[in-house]
Amino acid sequence: MTQETKSLDDLGALKEVVQEAPVHVQKLDSLGRAYATGKRKDAVARVWLKPGRGEITVNKKDYKQYFARPVLQMLLQQPLAAADRATQFDIIVTVAGGGLSGQAGAVRHGISKALTYYEPELRGLLKKGGFLTRDSRTVERKKYGRVKARRSFQFSKR
Repeated sequence: MTQETKSLDDLGALKEVVQEAPVHVQKLDSLGRAYATGKRKDAVARVWLKPGRGEITVNKKDYKQYFARPVLQMLLQQPLAAADRATQFDIIVTVAGGGLSGQAGAVRHGISKALTYYEPELRGLLKKGGFLTRDSRTVERKKYGRVKARRSFQFSKR
């Protein structure tokens, strides 16, 4: 049971329990790579990050060839630019599911997580930028008696 305090002197005797922030440690595999999984909509990206010259390979293709739209290429570069590590790491990605936009979001999420596993001190910077948050918005399922998730069939009086 808890102790009962009757005066201010008794308060000083009580020790306050202070929880320390969790210490994040570097997570590397036997080859010295950081591995992370990124997700967005129905897309899942597996990301391996290792020291290198800044090459990004997505499904055995250059990322500029796989993601042809400049907006999607910019999305992949965001966590690296925020951490100022654009030319320090080689990144190998396999991504499946969803469309190109969802896949680009999944790769961005995976790169951000892998960066924090390789350099735990970058976690605060990437978290402040919103790169570590998994965007949980997905397509709503279709319901019976409806054309789509919410749209009704067209009303006809006759």
